[in-house]
Amino acid sequence: MKTATASWTRKHLLGLQELSAEEITMILDQAAEFQEMAARGEPKIDALSGTVVANLFFEPSTRTKMSFSLAAKRLSADTLDFTAAASSLSKGETFVDTARNIEAMGVDQVVVRHATSGAPLLLSKKLKASVINAGDGMHEHPTQALLDLFTIRQHRGSIAGLTVTLVGDILHSRVARSNIWALKKLGARVIVCGPSTLIPPHIEALGVEVSNSLDEVLSETDCINLLRIQFERQRSAFFPSIREYAHFFGMNGDRIRKAKKDVLILAPGPINRGVELTPDVADGNHSVILDQVTNGLLVRMAVLYLIHQRRQLSADEHPERSHQGTITGATT
Repeated sequence: MKTATASWTRKHLLGLQELSAEEITMILDQAAEFQEMAARGEPKIDALSGTVVANLFFEPSTRTKMSFSLAAKRLSADTLDFTAAASSLSKGETFVDTARNIEAMGVDQVVVRHATSGAPLLLSKKLKASVINAGDGMHEHPTQALLDLFTIRQHRGSIAGLTVTLVGDILHSRVARSNIWALKKLGARVIVCGPSTLIPPHIEALGVEVSNSLDEVLSETDCINLLRIQFERQRSAFFPSIREYAHFFGMNGDRIRKAKKDVLILAPGPINRGVELTPDVADGNHSVILDQVTNGLLVRMAVLYLIHQRRQLSADEHPERSHQGTITGATT
């Protein structure tokens, strides 16, 4: 198996803002290689044998948590799954102390989701283990954006030159921020679209265009990413009603017919049927939503693998925990 692992130098994955286009492409290429291996009948490989990956989720999650857990197992790592509701946090233990106690069990990589922006960065300064951001507050969700890019590249061959429109709650969306950083670095034109109350001020400084009308940008858009309304992060009403939002910004059958013939419909999930998109769109020919879920596993395998290989190459970093897991092919 040929990889570019010698070029991967980062201990952590905290966000895509700090990554170069080459680093983002390296992750996507590694994910594509895992996809090819699975197609050859090698879905599980002996790459992280002896490594321990801990999933620390301080926010509810279905897709991301299960995807990271399965990705680690596909690479033959041991996993620890943490849920805040059943932890010592309820007894007054701090976030950092919880993480350090879990790390003391021999953990090499920590996957963390937290409602507070910057929580993964804080852990990266307190732990010896590598830290992977699985979503922090309204900051970033790097692996979601990576799987979005992988899905687009899978269907279109390249990101460069495409027009991608992010629709919905841009203000509260960590997915939007990670997508903007990555899409721009790979050469896409990015439009953010939604009610003016859900568009951050001065977002044009990131190199994106702003539209308050989905209908006006439909004909020029190659990929539409329909972001979930972040009700849990809103402190006030940002639009009059769900019905009005769906009327102006929901993707439905009429809008699909006005869009490009080969438009791709993406959504990070969980989707609110009848709000961001109607069932016929969610389940229609333009939808690649389930492809996104499948590709999330490949992308997270790539991230875990590249970070592991970097740790292996840095033998002086944690010699007491230096594992020798390498890709040797399929395991039973």
